Amino acid sequence: MDLLSEVIRTVRVGCATGRVIRQSGPTGVRFPAFDGSGIHILLRGSCWLITEDEEPVALRPGDVVLTSSGAAHGLSRVPHPLADLPLVDMRPIPPAPGPFDFEFLCGCYQLQHGHAPQYLRVLPDLIAVSPDYTAHPELRVLVDLLKADRSGGAQMGAGATLPALLDLILVHVLRQWHEQHGTDGWPGSRDPAIAAALREIHERPEQPWTVDRLSGVAGLPRTAFTRRFTAVVGRPPMSYLIGWRLSRGARLLRETDAPLSAIARQVGYANEFAFSGAFSREYGISPGRFRAGPGADPAPAHGRDAVSGSR
Repeated sequence: MDLLSEVIRTVRVGCATGRVIRQSGPTGVRFPAFDGSGIHILLRGSCWLITEDEEPVALRPGDVVLTSSGAAHGLSRVPHPLADLPLVDMRPIPPAPGPFDFEFLCGCYQLQHGHAPQYLRVLPDLIAVSPDYTAHPELRVLVDLLKADRSGGAQMGAGATLPALLDLILVHVLRQWHEQHGTDGWPGSRDPAIAAALREIHERPEQPWTVDRLSGVAGLPRTAFTRRFTAVVGRPPMSYLIGWRLSRGARLLRETDAPLSAIARQVGYANEFAFSGAFSREYGISPGRFRAGPGADPAPAHGRDAVSGSR
């Protein structure tokens, strides 16, 4: 199974938003924490990536910032405390005309229910990548297409084009990050025992896995396996298994018209009742209402700071 593709398909159940933003003056904009994942691509000018706890990071045209699991951050022409930056307006409006100091593309998947996949949550909160556009000219094409798509505000077909372009750009950025850090598969994991257990979970979530069975796959005693798995992945084995099963179930609910009983079996639940109970606890909504989509289930106020695109 292609883990990266599965992760991208999982975040795709969120609501895709994006726009081109232009900023002038010494300050910039603040993006509050949100449930989901997103990207910024600096098009022109220079600015600083601002976070709550880390030193500011200088960005140049072409640099990409990945918000892997929605951490609060900001972009500013000069360094400022994050709290001093004004909140961003993520409505799909055309960029402001006139002179500006820097211009960037912003796109994200906002998850109204559930959380970003654990794969993304174990990455650094914010990742700045300087892509090699010469080696990967297709990325430049994708950026240009996304800019054209977002520069005119809401457009016919945006519901299809925006998620497709975000998918492809996220894949390129994550690939490049893995290449730069010499990792393959689960972020930061070079533990073959844990990699073996993860592979079984990802490829066969329908199996009746227990900690004992997974520790056998890893070739480790139960206690040692649980300790090492939790250290690498960030969650205990059974907690991770449940999260993976339910995220796959969420994707199948949105992408297929398979009966609930069939989806339950595909992701390791004995029947639709067991799946529905677990899904409702994790996502805060029944599988049927989740499948119906955002239009049938009014979203909560747009996150903690009531800004579209924020947690």
